Amino acid sequence: MEYIFEVTEQDAGQRADKFLSGAIEDMSRSSISALCENGSVLLKGAAVGKNYKLKKGDILAVTVPEPKEYEAQAENIPLDIVYEDEHLLVVNKPKGMVVHPAPGNYSGTLVNALLYHCKDSLSGINGVLRPGIVHRIDKDTSGLLVVAKNDKAHIGLAGQIKEHSFEREYEAVLYGRLKEEHGTVDAPIGRHKTDRKKMCVTYENSRNAVTHYRVISYNNGFTHAAMKLETGRTHQIRVHMAYIGHPVAGDAVYGPSKVITELNGQCLHAKKIGFIHPITNEFMRFDSELPDYFTAFLKKHDL
Repeated sequence: MEYIFEVTEQDAGQRADKFLSGAIEDMSRSSISALCENGSVLLKGAAVGKNYKLKKGDILAVTVPEPKEYEAQAENIPLDIVYEDEHLLVVNKPKGMVVHPAPGNYSGTLVNALLYHCKDSLSGINGVLRPGIVHRIDKDTSGLLVVAKNDKAHIGLAGQIKEHSFEREYEAVLYGRLKEEHGTVDAPIGRHKTDRKKMCVTYENSRNAVTHYRVISYNNGFTHAAMKLETGRTHQIRVHMAYIGHPVAGDAVYGPSKVITELNGQCLHAKKIGFIHPITNEFMRFDSELPDYFTAFLKKHDL
């Protein structure tokens, strides 16, 4: 598989390996470094080292080998399980954990942990690399996910997501103060034309996306807000909040170039989910506590 990336002014000055690890989803920095070392990253036909400092307008061509036949392996990784029965479970994913294996990142993921915990009791609809995964959140977003243990549960949950009846509420810290106490961003999202690691608001090759938000508190140039998703597009909250001028604090992709490094990624937590149990038809709602990194940032800024 080949990727082409054009370096923007915002990304100029970054090391090649750091830039590409953010640009190619679910690929670790060590895997990117290996690609650089074996000549799979080219600039004007010449190999690029991992330490190369990018310049605005550079066009990188990256060749990622097609994945070998692989099946995710069980790993004894602790899970924060909020709810579990014979059909599904709800887990609270920590910041920094990738949801499922991908080329160059086959271990330490949520799926590896689920395989150890659930053994053979995971739905197979999404294949051997994504067993049980109905929906996902970004690596540096924490919070709640529902996992299907069998295909019937998976189909029922996926149908609710498609029909927009699956409830998802996030909390985030945003830059600046929102003018309105609550509102809606209704703007389609698609892949960025020149910066392929990004999504953006666009009316070309896009899908409709709707995010509802409300302000919880604000202080010291930040707003603590809650967001309800009506749709579930890639990076939706991060893209929509940046689109209205209030990117998520700590977001290195959609936020300002000077990133808040203490957050180690965006300050975004999937706090609540609600759905009809696909087997019992019981409505279920779960609410997770804000993680320590989030509450520490709120306390620091008196939010």
